[in-house]
Amino acid sequence: MKHGKKYVEAAKLVDRAVQYEPADAIALAKKTAVAKFDETIEAHIRTGCDGRHAEQQIRGAVVLPNGTGKTVKVLVFAKGDKLTEAEAAGADYVGGEELIPRIQKDGWLDFDVVVATPDMMGVVGRLGKVLGPKGLMPNPKAGTVTMDVTKAINDIKAGKIEYRLDKNNIVHVPLGKASFTEEALQENFNALMEAIIKAKPSALKGQYLRSITITSTMGPGVKVSVAKF
Repeated sequence: MKHGKKYVEAAKLVDRAVQYEPADAIALAKKTAVAKFDETIEAHIRTGCDGRHAEQQIRGAVVLPNGTGKTVKVLVFAKGDKLTEAEAAGADYVGGEELIPRIQKDGWLDFDVVVATPDMMGVVGRLGKVLGPKGLMPNPKAGTVTMDVTKAINDIKAGKIEYRLDKNNIVHVPLGKASFTEEALQENFNALMEAIIKAKPSALKGQYLRSITITSTMGPGVKVSVAKF
């Protein structure tokens, strides 16, 4: 893959043979974010899990103390009082059965997170083929299937992110924006790692964290030392 001049210059700042301390890796990822827009700083965590086995799956959510820097649109499936509650809590879209054709047939996906009350999961389940592949399906482990819609919405708006293994057993998550201070990104990284370590499957034998890379949207990857984790 051919990279542009800016990327090549930025990449020179990163020693590929070194595993950096988290604070140094974050500083480098910020320094090498040279695009014209406010890039996202991301963490990519390669695990020793085998996601094909249910007992080695990792899935959950964590509230990043400094948010992600992104405005998140929340869709809530609910009925009765819970609809009113969701609206009051600041959900961007609320509704029930009437939203199904809009999503299924019209391809409407102008939202980032879907929350549902448990009594709506029968309805939401019909959207599995659309929402599932996009990682938008509500899930009790991620706190997005709940009767407490106010807390769910508040957490999401405050910077709650979901993490899960992809098919290569890697977790990809945003840590914030390149415009964040190093301290804010470090706090977000610490909160994320605490959650990931707690989520270690008890069935896993061998090394849990294989590698951690921090990168900006368009920048080079910076390897983080996994020794302390």
